[in-house]
Amino acid sequence: MNALLVGADRLGNIPDVLHQFGIRIKAHVSGRDCTHQRRSAPLPAGIEIVILFTDFLGHNVMQRFREAAGREGVRLVCCRRSVCALQQALGARLEREDCERCDGCPVSKQKGGNRQRH
Repeated sequence: MNALLVGADRLGNIPDVLHQFGIRIKAHVSGRDCTHQRRSAPLPAGIEIVILFTDFLGHNVMQRFREAAGREGVRLVCCRRSVCALQQALGARLEREDCERCDGCPVSKQKGGNRQRH
């Protein structure tokens, strides 16, 4: 899975964590450039997940990339820039997606056929 990382100047151990989840960093932008706040350009080609490091981003930059991910139907994960926060966010996001696809999961359905998050 190819990822666009938004936020943070340095990634530290983040690439190692992403590798554990089978995610490759296709692109990384710090979000400091003022053009990241204004333009509504499409995401780079081949991006399957956008990861926003919220403690390093302004609201305008976050909004721009959230909208771009929504327009293009790309997964979005928001978390702080720490290994623990990223592991929790990715684990919760990917687990929820797997469960929603599982028709045989006894806890994925409530009465009336509505899906339950767990």
